[in-house]
Amino acid sequence: MSRKPPIQDPDDRGLKVSQPKEDAAGIPGVTAALKQSYQQMGVKRTALTLLKVNQKDGFDCPGCAWPEGSKRHVAEFCENGAKAVAEEATTRRIDRDFFARHTVEELAGRSDYWLGQQGRLTEPMLKRRGSAHYEPVGWDEAFALLGEELRALATPDEAAFYTSGRTSNEAAFAYQLFARAFGTNNLPDCSNMCHESSGSALNETIGVGKGSVLLEDLYQADLILVVGQNPGTNHPRMLSALEEAKRNGARIIAVNPLPEAGLMRFKNPQRPSGIVGTGTALADLFLQIRVNGDLALFQAFNRLLIESDAIDHAFVEEHTAGFPEFEAHVRKVDWDEVLEATGLTRAQIDEALQEVLRADKIIVCWAMGLTQHKNSVPTIREVVNFLLLRGNIGRPGAGVCPVRGHSNVQGDRTMGIYEKPGKAFLDALSAEFGFEPPREPGLDTVDTIRAMREGGVKVFLGMGGNFVRATPDSAVTEAAMRSCRLTAQVSTKLNRSHAVTGEQALILPTLGRTEEDGGRFVSVEDSMGLVHASRGRLAPASERLLPEVAIVSRLARAVLGDGLGWAEMERDYDVIRDHVSRVVPGFADFNVRIRRPGGFTLPHAPRDKREFPTASGKANLTVNELRVLRVPEGRLLLQTVRSHDQYNTTIYGMDDRYRGIKAGRRVVFVHPDDLTGLGLRDAEMVDLVSEWADGVERRAPGFRIVAYPTARGCAAAYFPETNVLVPLDSTADVSNTPTSKSVVVRLEPA
Repeated sequence: MSRKPPIQDPDDRGLKVSQPKEDAAGIPGVTAALKQSYQQMGVKRTALTLLKVNQKDGFDCPGCAWPEGSKRHVAEFCENGAKAVAEEATTRRIDRDFFARHTVEELAGRSDYWLGQQGRLTEPMLKRRGSAHYEPVGWDEAFALLGEELRALATPDEAAFYTSGRTSNEAAFAYQLFARAFGTNNLPDCSNMCHESSGSALNETIGVGKGSVLLEDLYQADLILVVGQNPGTNHPRMLSALEEAKRNGARIIAVNPLPEAGLMRFKNPQRPSGIVGTGTALADLFLQIRVNGDLALFQAFNRLLIESDAIDHAFVEEHTAGFPEFEAHVRKVDWDEVLEATGLTRAQIDEALQEVLRADKIIVCWAMGLTQHKNSVPTIREVVNFLLLRGNIGRPGAGVCPVRGHSNVQGDRTMGIYEKPGKAFLDALSAEFGFEPPREPGLDTVDTIRAMREGGVKVFLGMGGNFVRATPDSAVTEAAMRSCRLTAQVSTKLNRSHAVTGEQALILPTLGRTEEDGGRFVSVEDSMGLVHASRGRLAPASERLLPEVAIVSRLARAVLGDGLGWAEMERDYDVIRDHVSRVVPGFADFNVRIRRPGGFTLPHAPRDKREFPTASGKANLTVNELRVLRVPEGRLLLQTVRSHDQYNTTIYGMDDRYRGIKAGRRVVFVHPDDLTGLGLRDAEMVDLVSEWADGVERRAPGFRIVAYPTARGCAAAYFPETNVLVPLDSTADVSNTPTSKSVVVRLEPA
């Protein structure tokens, strides 16, 4: 049997700090995965479930979007994947008595960990206007209420339809279809807060907003740069791919403000050497860059490549545009500014350049460390410049590799979850369904919060996720949500978004990825554009749950009637896939190809044919202005990070094994020399106070200082606890992504 959920919230009074680890996984990773699984699922359920994770006849892990190879290990999951499965497949349940015992206000005061540990939601719940509690509601009444509120809006643009990355392709396509048939492009999603900067930069430079490499490319690379990414915690199965690349002769450079255990040494639990041996040293070179120094680093690389005449002239001439302007700009890169921005020495940069010059095939991987700054889009454009100069896009073993952080977040965008859809997509949707979709751009995540705050959005529907805790400026976001007439959340488990409600609120419980769906299967797209089937195997947590497709279908019928064939789509997902095959490029014969073991790979013109669907018809070399982010005296530049015991806003536990943190989360990592300069000391309690141009003081109280070997002038702390410090209006140029990795803070003794 699984352990009962906690009765009381944990606190940080038992916090213990030890030395950070220098290796990842191994026996501790296996032990932690099994312990969490047994506690949530029990022994038998653990065995039955984990053996189906990421298998060709099983279900896709609800965690990260890292791809699987053609050959699968019997245990094709990582520690945090096992935790994600255990959270969803838990035997704990939340029933109506739970909501009768706890007011919404009380739930709002509970921790993210406590809320998530209570178990699976089991029936629809409604908080009526003026009520302090949720109460049971029938599905028909829930859809009628939501439909009534939507139809009563002055314009469809007064509604927002949010999507989390775990939504299947079939549900995502149906969801965007409903929103557009209703009359709005207000389709904010979690991509707006993570890899929107990647998509913006890649669309502009190579014409496709996705990565250009496949898993096999990593195994053929000569050099892999892992930049602004912690795969040991956030994409642990990537470590196996990096290990294989090393075995094949690849060199690896890690670029990060924090030394991450997974990039130092990996003890692969699927190999004897990872259990009883020393494992594999991964990073050949660690560049401990200052936060926001990546643009300067890649501009320095590009200047040196041009000065060394170490570029692929034939490729640049045939396949790129903008070289003269780019060359003139990059030759003027100021070395003093580069060294100030990066915190590196010229010798360190030259050492890295030698690795670049020795490599023929280069891949650059990145994640949130690059995408959540004001200059994120220029930074990623500069990464593309770096690869284009030596012809490292469009050939095996080379390319751009943005590593997506949530299963099917990329697939949702492919299916049309986007507030700024292209003309071709809307034309295809119109031709397929016979209605004219809205053409004006809708609201992204940040603009949705602004619109709610100002009264422009009155109904909010969230398809998965935890909107309140995933978004910036927590006090502003929560006030905006509470100003809505109705908020509705399609969810598997309880989270803070259920406790921060509009005047009325609905909880619409849905099936998890692990659960059987009437014999049907869904599909997902991984971080490298591979689309494959996912088949849940467990009995649903409750007979009162509905699949996501059914929720969308029944809501659509309540609002629009059945003119588009919603009932048929709910009954047979093949019908949805047939629609997709005629609307979304790359999905011809969808129903045939998705039934092949392992699925199929979507086309990618730059990768497959060295064709670049940009306005110029070529890959665009870009000019990106370098502005050094200078922090005032006595301040630090904070980046928000995950602990090893969490996934996005889901908190699995209170430890961060690799960073030496046990039984606590309210910690801030600061270099010992910075503590001395600030007159602070290790283990001292402080408030984190962010400073931004609007003059508003944002405070996160009660953090323990942990002296830590981060880059000088920088600090790190866990989100979502520190999302309160990120101003809503501090966003990346072009992508509008919150700047969660560039927060200027001062530390005040508590």
